[in-house]
Formats: sequence, structure tokens, C-alpha cells
Amino acid sequence: MHHHHSDMLPVAMIIATLVGLATSKPSIHLENHFSMENESEEVRSAAIKRLLEVFGMEVPPLLRGDKQSPQYMLDLYNTVADVDGVTKDSYLLEGNTVRSFFDKLHNEQVEFLFNLSTVARSEKVLTAELHIFKLQPQASTAFNRHHFCQVSVYQLMDCSKMNITQGKKLLSSRLIPVHSTGWEVFTITQAVSSWMVEEGSNLGLLVTVQTLGGSQMDQKVVRFASERNHHQSKQPMLVLFTDDGCRAAALENTLNGSPCSPQPACHPRPAKPPQRPGPHRSARSLDYEDGEKITCQRLALHVDFEEIGWSGWIVSPRGYNAYHCKGSCPFPLGQNMRPTNHATVQSIINALKLTKGIATPCCMPDKFFSINLLYFDDDENVVLKQYDDMVAGSCGCH
Repeated sequence: MHHHHSDMLPVAMIIATLVGLATSKPSIHLENHFSMENESEEVRSAAIKRLLEVFGMEVPPLLRGDKQSPQYMLDLYNTVADVDGVTKDSYLLEGNTVRSFFDKLHNEQVEFLFNLSTVARSEKVLTAELHIFKLQPQASTAFNRHHFCQVSVYQLMDCSKMNITQGKKLLSSRLIPVHSTGWEVFTITQAVSSWMVEEGSNLGLLVTVQTLGGSQMDQKVVRFASERNHHQSKQPMLVLFTDDGCRAAALENTLNGSPCSPQPACHPRPAKPPQRPGPHRSARSLDYEDGEKITCQRLALHVDFEEIGWSGWIVSPRGYNAYHCKGSCPFPLGQNMRPTNHATVQSIINALKLTKGIATPCCMPDKFFSINLLYFDDDENVVLKQYDDMVAGSCGCH
């Protein structure tokens, strides 16, 4: 037992020295102080770089000016995530990424162009939707004899290719009441998938409005909000549901050649989100009670995006509780420690001292939850993304 303590001593001394360094008054050795500061700056930037990688980015997006998230994206976020950003139900979204794009043409006609360059090649397009806002007809047209109009969405094509005559391909078409107002959504998955495959093929979309007889409808009667003349909240928008393969990879637990951050192991997705923890005990009782170690349990660990300096581009949440596992796994392991059979055996071997150098099992997360982030990307598009294994759902001895 004694040699054990002598082993521990140097570590304790090193810790004491570090604590001493941290708390001592500024010394005369300024150059040392500077090198330490530079080192901590280096550590900070390396840490933030790693954190960006967890969120699938290389650099934090740059934002110009104050931007607002489309209401649709805010509503979607609130549907899939609770107040802390934790996923309510993993089956609410088909994939794990939803992107919104604004029109780049700003054309007077009902023609739109969306720049999709921020979508990774590896992302699988599941569904694509064109959202356009139908405005109230102007008063003078109240006596219009038409009650319905035919609204069609076309993909603009290159006429020089594959002898396309009109230069457009019908994607979706339906009847809409002339006097209705609000969002109209058209599915255009086929077009977006083809744009993803062939670079430079994205020539935009065209929306036409016709009478039931097939003639051109009076533009004053049926109008859609455009980027130019109307409020930001009514801008035409392309919404793209994709999957970056991370969820599938996590489920199969094969990460070779996948763009996802490596995850230690695959955890079955929980059926229900974690319950809110009860009232917190005092900090003292959580840590060490009269020198006695706490047994394995889940404690709070707040990640604050503002502190990290990311509040500018992350819309929601402001931060989240990742939780962490702390404490000892003493013999005998109770069922409340959720031990694996292996941990139970290891604990027994340790207790009986049957083999030298066998530690007690470790207190670690054994269930995880995903969180959702609503953020602006480099192109100032709003993205909703789900990240697996971000919150420790429960702790156990393993």
C-alpha cells in the first residue's frame, strides 16, 4: 500500500505547483507569464477548432449585419427541440439537416435562383420545397370572374442540351383559390437532386400563373411576395431536407470514409428525452462529503455559446446542458449504477485483489441524447442540424 502513496506524491506536488502558479501574484518573470498566456491562447484556439469540427465546420461563419431567421425555421426548431435544444423525438425529422435558402435573382418576374453551394457533396437530398407567399389580391380585382388559378413551378433548363425546346421542365402544378393568401409549398426534390449531380446545371426556377382555360392570368390578381418589394418574413425560400450520413453511420457504427466526427460507440436512440432533474442539492453535498467520494452520478455541465463567442451566428439555443458523469464505482456495484456484467466482474476482481493493478470500473455516460442547432451558415442561410451523442442522458459504472 505504501509504495502506492509514493506514486501519488509527485502528481499531488505537480498539482500544487500548478495551483500555486495560478494563484500567485504576478512575478517579475514577465517573459514566463507571456509564454504561458500565449500557450493558453493556443490551447483556446485549438479547443475552439475542435469544437467547430464537432459541429461539422472548419471556420465559424461570418455574418454581415443583423439577420433574422425565417419564421418557418424557428417553428421547425421549436417542433423538434425542447428549450435546451434537446431532440424531443428522433423521428420528427427524416434526415438530420434542414437548410433554407433565399432567392439570389431578385427578379421582377416570378423567377428564382437559389445558391446551393454550401451543401456538401456527401449530403443526401431527401426532400426539397419551394415556399412562396401569396399576397392578397388588389381591391380593384374583387369582381374577377376567376375563382381558381393554376400555379406551376418549372425547372429552367439549358436549351442547348438534350434538344429541350421550351427550356423548362414542369416540376409541380396545382389549383389555388384566387382569393387565398399565405404560404404555398411546392415539392421540387427532383430538380434539386439534379442540380447536386451536375455542377452548373442550376439555372433557377420559374413560376407561372394561368387561368383554368390556360391563358396568362392578370399579374395584379395573383401576386407572390418578392424579395424586392416585401417584408423579409415573406421572402421566397427554398427549404432542403438532407442527411449528411452521420446518423446512419452512427447507427451502423462504421465511420470509414464518412464526413462525421468519430463517435466512440453507437447508442440506441432514446425513446423519450431526459426528464428535468429535480431541485439541485447544495454544491457541497455534490462533491466531497467530509473527504468521502461521491458515488457515480450525473452532474450539470453547461455549454454557453455566448462565452465561446458564437452567439452571433447561433440562433438557438443560447447554450445547453451536456451533463457529465462523476464519482466512484465502489464494490459492490448496485443496480442503480447500471453496471455491465463486465464492470461487475472487474469490481469483484478489484475487491478480492485477485489480480494486481486492476482498477475499479469507471463512471461514464451510458445513454446519450442529440441536440439541435439553428444557425447561420457562410452564405447567411439558416440551417437546422441535429447532432447525436451531445448530452449525457445517464451515467453508469463500466
